[in-house]
Amino acid sequence: MRVWRQLKTLYEYFVLYGGLLLFALLCLAWSLPAGVVRHLLPRRTAERIGQYVIMLAFRIYLSVVRASGLVKCDLSALDTLRGEPLIITTNHPALIDVVLIGSRLPRMVCVLKANLLDNPMLGGGASMAGYIRNDSTGNLIRRAATVTREGSQLLIFPEGTRTVTDPVNPFKGGFGLVAKKAGVPIQTAFIEASSPFLGKHWSLWKKPDFPLVYRVRLGERFEATGDVKKFVTDLEEYYRREMREQKLGKQA
Repeated sequence: MRVWRQLKTLYEYFVLYGGLLLFALLCLAWSLPAGVVRHLLPRRTAERIGQYVIMLAFRIYLSVVRASGLVKCDLSALDTLRGEPLIITTNHPALIDVVLIGSRLPRMVCVLKANLLDNPMLGGGASMAGYIRNDSTGNLIRRAATVTREGSQLLIFPEGTRTVTDPVNPFKGGFGLVAKKAGVPIQTAFIEASSPFLGKHWSLWKKPDFPLVYRVRLGERFEATGDVKKFVTDLEEYYRREMREQKLGKQA
């Protein structure tokens, strides 16, 4: 039994860090050529290709880790959103959230921190896909309106960072301005994770308890009309209420 436990632990570490290495290599293998190719193509063509390639890379990574038997995902609810200009808002429990959402949506654009777009491992591919820097509210609002008008779907984490207070952090007001200016419906989504793995204070060297289970479910749709501050407050309360009820349902 002891040998079996040791082999099991060794396998879990192999899947954990082998998977992270695979993800890094996929990002780097695309980001470097994308940094050049995006300047050779018309912007909209480059963005569509870039978005689709990122979806494929995310899907390859998830397929590999799921094949290990240590990761389980139910992301099928996202498939119903394809082809609709939307802003998708969701809670943000872990770094993997963008991968989960992006693996199902071929026209997704994400708002990223400026330093990630300047990162050589991510920047070329993310820039080609039209991902938006979060360092300028004015630019963010303009780009959000543009990408949704052109048929892409904009993923926003209203908390602004990974969740540290249960069930969600206070929402940032800037996303309400973005949503109102874009003028497209806001589709709420909820990411459910069995572990705090890759959360805000999770050490990369700490092995989680396997299997890791992820599920994305869709909530209601909203229109960002009227007072922006009230809209942000109401949406935050909706998330808090829905996530509390979901937690109570699991405990019952």
